Order: sequence, then C-alpha cells, then structure tokens
Amino acid sequence: MSKYSSLFTGGHPDSDSAGKHNYRLLFVDDEANVLSALRRIFRRENYRIDTAMSGQEALQLLKDNAYQLIITDYKMPHMNGAELLKRIKALHPDTIRIMLTGQADTGAVMGAINDGAVYKFILKPWNDDDLRITVSLALEQYDLINKNKKLNIENQEKTKEIGKLRKAVGSDGGQIAILLNKKNLLNNTQLQEVFKLKQNADDSVLKLILDRQWLDEAVIRDILRKDLLVEEIAPAEFQVEPEVRNLIPHSICRQHAVLPLKIENGQLLVAMADPVNLDLQTELSFMSGLPLKVVMANVAEIQRKVEDTYGGMPSFSDFNAIVATEDPFENIQIVIDEEDTNLSLGQLLKQTEEPPAIRLVNAVILEAIRLGASDIHIQPRAKSVAVRYRIDGILEDRIYIPHHFHGPLVSRIKVMAAMDIAERRRPQDGRVTIKTPNRIIDLRISTLPVLNGEKLVMRILDQNASIHPIDQLGFSTCDLVKLERLINKPQGIILATGPTGSGKTSTLYSLLQHSATPSKNFVTLEEPVEYYLDTAGQVNLKGKIDLTFPAVLRAVLKQDPDVILLGEIRDLETAEIAFQAALTGHLVFSTLHGNSAIATIARLFDIGLKPYSIASSLAGVISQRLVRKICPYCRTPTQVDPNLLEQLGPLFSNLNQPLFKGQGCEHCSSSGYHGRICLIELLIPNEELRDMIARQAGHLEFKNAALKNGYKTVADDALSKVLQGLTTCEEILRVLGPQDI
Repeated sequence: MSKYSSLFTGGHPDSDSAGKHNYRLLFVDDEANVLSALRRIFRRENYRIDTAMSGQEALQLLKDNAYQLIITDYKMPHMNGAELLKRIKALHPDTIRIMLTGQADTGAVMGAINDGAVYKFILKPWNDDDLRITVSLALEQYDLINKNKKLNIENQEKTKEIGKLRKAVGSDGGQIAILLNKKNLLNNTQLQEVFKLKQNADDSVLKLILDRQWLDEAVIRDILRKDLLVEEIAPAEFQVEPEVRNLIPHSICRQHAVLPLKIENGQLLVAMADPVNLDLQTELSFMSGLPLKVVMANVAEIQRKVEDTYGGMPSFSDFNAIVATEDPFENIQIVIDEEDTNLSLGQLLKQTEEPPAIRLVNAVILEAIRLGASDIHIQPRAKSVAVRYRIDGILEDRIYIPHHFHGPLVSRIKVMAAMDIAERRRPQDGRVTIKTPNRIIDLRISTLPVLNGEKLVMRILDQNASIHPIDQLGFSTCDLVKLERLINKPQGIILATGPTGSGKTSTLYSLLQHSATPSKNFVTLEEPVEYYLDTAGQVNLKGKIDLTFPAVLRAVLKQDPDVILLGEIRDLETAEIAFQAALTGHLVFSTLHGNSAIATIARLFDIGLKPYSIASSLAGVISQRLVRKICPYCRTPTQVDPNLLEQLGPLFSNLNQPLFKGQGCEHCSSSGYHGRICLIELLIPNEELRDMIARQAGHLEFKNAALKNGYKTVADDALSKVLQGLTTCEEILRVLGPQDI
C-alpha cells in the first residue's frame, strides 16, 4: 500500500493501523437525498462521517466533536454555506472547508473564497471520483499543516535552548577586558563589573567599557596596533559589494560592530572594533564559510558604514510571511496550451519545484489580483529585489525580496510562460494562462536584462473582469447621447485612441456589450482576449502559428459578421481590411495609438490609408486618458496652488473657488484616491469634416472646424471633472502634462 493510499481508507499516512477512524468528516445539506449521496460516495473509505441538515445543527456538532473536513451546501435556509464556513473558519481554522454549490456567480460565494473561508468549491452536479480525490488531497494538506506546526513548535523550543546556551557561553569571551587589565588600564573591580554586566546584556565587552568612559578608544586602538600589530583601516573608503554584504547579517554587524569589506585571496576581509574577540571571529567564519583576515576600525566609523551599507535595506517581513506560509487554501494552476507543451518544459518544471519559489510566485500574483493591479514589476536593485504593483496607474513598491531568491523567482515565471530559462542576456516575451481559485487570468510577460539582473514585467488580463455600462465610463450627458447614436449605426469604423494602458479596450467592450443583441453576429479578434463575452465569437490570435490580424480578419468576413471588434490596428494591411469591412456594411470597433481624436486622422494618413477611404468609413473617434478618482470617503474642499493651475493652461488659470482633494483614509490606503475615471474627447465627423479629411486639410484648420461643430478637447473634459470633484488638478497635470499657454 502506498504512503497516501491510507487517505482513502481513513488511516494516517504514517500509521501502520490504516483501519482506524483517524479522520472525521461532516456533511451539511438541507436535503436528505444529497446527504445520502455523499455518504454513498465515501462508503468504501473508512472515514467517520456525521451529517447535519442546517448550519445551526452543524455548529452544535462542532462544539462536541473535532472534524478534519467539512463539506456544506451553499443554499440553505436561515444560514447559507458561505456564512457557515466563515464561522467555522473563525472557530476551527485548521478544519478543511469545501462548498458544494449551484450558485457559482453569487457575490456571497465569491466573498467566502476571497476571505479564505473555502478550500475549494465544487459545482453541482459533482463528479464522484473528483470529489473523492479532492477530499483525499485536502486531508493530506491537513496532515502536512499539522506536521509543520509541530515542527515549528519543536524548532522554537530548540531555538530557545540554543539561545540559552549561547547566552551562557557568549560570543564575546572578554579577551579585550583581560588584555586591558593586564596593561593596568582596567582595575580588578572594573573587570568584575564588566563580566557581571555582560551576563545580562547583549552589548559587546568593548562597548560596555566605552559606554562607561573608563578608557578612551584611541588608547585601546594604540595598544592593539603596537602590541598586537593589528592593521587599522577607514571603513568609509571601502565599497561593500552586495554578495559580500549578504555573508554576515545586519543584526550581527550592528550588535558587535563588525563589517565585511571584501573577498581577497579566498579570505573575507572583516573590520572589527574588537579584533581580539576570537569567539566572534569563529562565528563569523562559520557564517560566511570563509577564513577571515581581520582589521580594526573605530566603533563609530564601523557603525556609520554598517548603516550606510545595510541601513537602506528594506524590510523583508512581507517576504518572510510569503515563503513561510502554511495556508494551502489558495493556489495557482498553470494552464498550458497544447502546442506549448513538450518534454523539455516538463524537465524544466521539475527543476523549479522548490516550494519557496512556487509559494513566492503564487503569492506575488495573488496579491496583485487582490489589490486590483494591472501590472507586476519584479525589479532587481542594488540591495534587494522590489516587487512593484501598478494600481490605478501608479507604481507602488509592495514586497522586497533578498537577492538570492531572484534567480529561482525569475526561472519559475519563465518556466510557467515556456520561455528559455537559460537565456539571460537577451529580452524575452511570453504569456501564460493561470487558474486561481475563482478566476482565470492571462499574464503577458516580458524580461529585460538590466544592470542588477533580469527585470520582469507581467501585464494582468482578467477575462472575467466586469464590463462597465457606458454611462459609467465618464462621458458627459451630451456626449452620451451622441455615443448612443454612434454605436447604433449599422456600418462604419469606431476607433478608441490613447496611450498604452488608457482603457481603450475596456471602453470598446462596454460599447460592444451595450449594443449586443441576439439578432446580430458579434466577433472579436484579440491577442490575447482581454474580456470574456458570451454573446460574441472570440478569436485568440497567436503569431507563433501565423494566426495574425490580417489572416483571421479575412476569414471572419466570410463568417457573416455584423459587428467586429479588432484588438488593434498595427499596420497598413490590417487597416485596409478593417476600413474595407466598414465600407461593406459592417460595424467595426478597433484601437489605435494616438494623442488626441484629431491627431488620429493624421495617424491614419501616416499608416498609409487613402483619404477617401478614411472619409467614407470613419464613424467616430474616442480619445481617452485614465485619471485617479478622489476617494469619496475622505474628500474635502481645498485650495489649489496657483502655480499648478498656471501649468494647466488658460482653462484652469482663472479658477479661484475651492476644489476637492482626498485627505487619505483606510478605504484608499491613505492615498486620497480610489478607482479611476476616463477623460474623454469624442469626435464624430460631419459632412464638412469628411470633406476636409478627403482633401487632407491641415491639423489647425481641421481642429478649428471641429471646435465650431461642438468638439470638446480632453482638457475641457478634465476641467469639468475637476469642478465636479471627481479628480484633482495634480492628477490632471500628471496625466496630461503642462498645457500650452
């Protein structure tokens, strides 16, 4: 019988008595036939099984019995499964919790999963074999967690014992005090007092002597230099490399006034305030794994250099919590496309099956999803590796990782994305689909060799993210009416423009969902698909197999589409097919990089499209930027700096009334902002503007004509949103930059 076969028979994996009832399970459902079915599934397993028909009955059983695993239905009267599992988590956090549900999209179920109350949820009707395996693996996790807890308790007890022994023996034998006593610089009374103080203090003997001002440090240095021939150096003259600094912990350097300087001839050069402390030298040699060459320096100079070398080191508390986590309730499964799987990838996966690296990658990604980040940056720096999240368009340092974890971390992500882990000198691109406990996420991954190692950036694309209604995008009432008329047109091309990360695709999906009806055939072409839309046929483009925009777009036109969403117009070939489709009776949505709606016209000319093609097919252009919204919980009136208003140009320079700003609170993580909103300009060409496009009128002439016809710039929209108290002038300046006078 294999080690874990006992999980299916109720025995303990390490126990020879597999027939004992070591596992106790509780099934909760308000339907008796469901409880009977669950009992039947596990009739061959030697588990002890209890049942309850309500949440209250289950809680009563929990008062009298200890259960390793609980399976509950979601939809029950008086107390649903989500609320029951939250209570069980609070009372019995070690119990594995599984939910059966037919209500997979309810907010309560998702809330229970986000709160960590659920190990896994299984949809009804379930597969018997899958449920049996899930329970067996969950019990395995239960045993591993309890073993880890016991080991941690044992480790803590042993650590305490070692600490007591170390305190008794000490790492400072007081040789410096004995030497000074022999030189008649310390009397016998002072010597005894030093050793008595040392028994109850962590400070070094030298520091105890200097703190009591019994001797001047220069006198001690002179004795060490002349009698023992110890070389004296100036620590400030040394540049300590990261690999040398990491050999000795910061706490040791600060406590004992020591500093590793460099490695030369296979020896570690160490500056010590007390170079006759042989016990400490033995410990430092053991820590670093190198023989020591000892020099001395002034205590204050060493301490200054220690703080300069280690003082900027960030806290690794978040990192330590990640790599030491025992909670199995959140994990990530890699979803690898069939064409990307091969033997070498399997071998690489085995090479990176190191638990700390896996836990670290999973935690970094899950934390980004929890915070609603759009990008993850893993950036090696001189003293650590920073994990940075772009939240609401702003990069924030969130986690700091020691340098020696950088290699396994990057290798693990490369393996997930089927990238070459051996190639570190050239940039690489990859992508991976991952499955978290409650959603599927696409990651677009890019690596770049920089001075301190490989920098890695992951763009997060959540296919199941909610699509906002068009009236929540930030359009003014007037523009919203124009937009409704625009998307109801049977043909033409509508472009969303703006810089990368300005929400162009999100806006197009909102327009697509608003106009989606069963009577129309909707098709989307993206690389990759950013949102899941059940009413549309969505094509995930892949350049590796020549599944490109032009090739697929030609095929889609043979599929009788009414509405086509094209991820991006990148070249002339794609643009010509898209505009031709708009001419032949299709409504086309697409994105294009441009600085403004009017500049988009010049961009289309630059791509190479014919003026008459643009004039006849272009239905409208939406140009947008994303700015952070003021937190509604801490919004207060404030006066804005006149110099700031002057930088924003004449539209803002005459503002003299109080505006609004977020003061910072727990809801916005003290940033003053929560969420984002679009700054939008909408251009819908009329006959006059189409004529100007056809004859390629100049930019200024075209802009003046558009303004006469009611066109509002993005700066106008920005002013409107500032006056409404939705955003701040600082945020407008950050996104739009200084405006022309």
